[in-house]
Amino acid sequence: MIKAVLFDLDATLLPMDQQAFTNTYFQRLAQKMAPHGYETDTFIQSVWRGTGAMVKNDGSRTNEEAFWECFLDIYGEKGKRDIPIFEEFYRVEFQALKEVCGVNETARRLVDWLKERGIQTALATNPLFPRYATESRIRWAGFQPEEFLFYTTYENCHFCKPNPEYYREVLDRLDCTAGECLMVGNDVAEDMVAGQIGMQVFLLTDCLINTKAQDCSVYPGGDFQALWEYIRSHYEEH
Repeated sequence: MIKAVLFDLDATLLPMDQQAFTNTYFQRLAQKMAPHGYETDTFIQSVWRGTGAMVKNDGSRTNEEAFWECFLDIYGEKGKRDIPIFEEFYRVEFQALKEVCGVNETARRLVDWLKERGIQTALATNPLFPRYATESRIRWAGFQPEEFLFYTTYENCHFCKPNPEYYREVLDRLDCTAGECLMVGNDVAEDMVAGQIGMQVFLLTDCLINTKAQDCSVYPGGDFQALWEYIRSHYEEH
């Protein structure tokens, strides 16, 4: 029986063209930092390096610590002094990225339906962003952060997708077993790996990402309406 549903956020609860979002994000972040002495190409490469450090995190530190350790190794004290500028970016300029995102009303109704039946909901979004940026994206999708049992950010996680340890860390926050959890996401490589630790999975195809051209037929999948029917069948079977 499904007791908890974990949703990815970007291109799952929050419809988007992920490449367009990423390009716009880096463009606006680089524009923000350029007047403060950060050459655009070098800066973007540095942020990507910090992202890579988070993806490779071995659990010995938070993703936040992994990112800043890498970034400050490049920029030193200057980078440390400028952290407030990054924080301002997420409060101000980052908000314009809502323009490249959409809203899925079926997703809104599904989450309400789950909560009415006592099924827990959580957001298992790849924890590469600060809390403020994650909470903003939750609101863009038409939700409030407090509607979910928890949501992953770079401050509260020690692993990233597609590392199965990320899902084990998420599972530690839930009062249920892996087999009682359903992971819903649009990225075959990053989200379906939850099945390796025993979680049920559903591949959302609205904004499908399959960079490794894997066989998607091995996973239950479809749009949000198909997901709703899948959950209803598994919930009402017991």
